[in-house]
Amino acid sequence: MKGLRSAVERIFEIVTVGLLAVLAVEVLAGIVFRAFHRPLVWYDEVASVLLAWLTYYGSALAALKRAHIGFPGFVRALPRAGRTAALAIREVAVTGFFLLLAWEGARILGELGGETLVTVDIPVRLTQSVIPIGAVLFIFAELLNLPGRIREAKGEVAPPSDVDKAAKELAH
Repeated sequence: MKGLRSAVERIFEIVTVGLLAVLAVEVLAGIVFRAFHRPLVWYDEVASVLLAWLTYYGSALAALKRAHIGFPGFVRALPRAGRTAALAIREVAVTGFFLLLAWEGARILGELGGETLVTVDIPVRLTQSVIPIGAVLFIFAELLNLPGRIREAKGEVAPPSDVDKAAKELAH
């Protein structure tokens, strides 16, 4: 399971960094062309799509790294039964939300028909596919972390501290 998690984390990092690099190049190109009074008509629309993709795929990476918003100090202070209950409530709420997001995102894709972006001939279905795909990836990341979270809630292992996470990130 650890090998799978590491491979998935690496793929998420590559995709996220790749999207960030493409967005940076696109923004710089937009600035250069605008400086020469030749603005790119597709610049704003493509930048907003890339930013959305970066947000969704980056959130899946954050979920996998357990770097999203939470209340770890509060949960750790609870007794074992409270930690287990808090974990169950959290997992149902988070997974339920992202299942709903994936379901509705996929449903909406079906209603987009053959629409394309206004400034370039790119299907809107492609650009908006990030919603259900990103939601499923977030759920997948959460499920990869679930066994460790259960062991932590039961008190079998200590949760990673922020210092431990920072040290691992620097070494990575």
